[in-house]
Amino acid sequence: MMGAGKTSVAGVLAARLGCRALDTDHMVEEEAGMSVPALFAARGERAFRDAESSAIESLVLLPAPTVVSVGGGAVLRERNRRALRRLGMVVWLRARPATLAARVGSADGRPVLGREDGELLETMDKLVAERRPFYEEVADLIVDVDTLSPEEVADIVAAKLAAAAQLS
Repeated sequence: MMGAGKTSVAGVLAARLGCRALDTDHMVEEEAGMSVPALFAARGERAFRDAESSAIESLVLLPAPTVVSVGGGAVLRERNRRALRRLGMVVWLRARPATLAARVGSADGRPVLGREDGELLETMDKLVAERRPFYEEVADLIVDVDTLSPEEVADIVAAKLAAAAQLS
């Protein structure tokens, strides 16, 4: 979910692992030549989701290990869930809706969130409820991040990756 710290954690984890970090929202922006909010405004959510799906599917072509931050709504499409499961370990950075709402603040630049006072937490509650089953479906690891720093989350994920590598 937005506000969980995906991009921050991906950067810290990639640095620790000596690989690169990618963010599918940034990939979409680069391909579209505009920001995600501008894409939503100009072409709608469907166009964004189509571009997001293309970005996720292109990840299979990466030649080296990469830590990828994927937009929170990507799991809504079955094709994205299939692609994510094929790509490698999927980590769900789980947080309570109140934590997520506090972290996104004014919701600027977040097209799927409400703009009215008091609406943000309600919208976050609905999004979490809608997406939870899909996150559970694809997640190989769930990390509760409400009280953790990106560095602490990266420690947990790195330890799980190391343990998985030893089992291989």
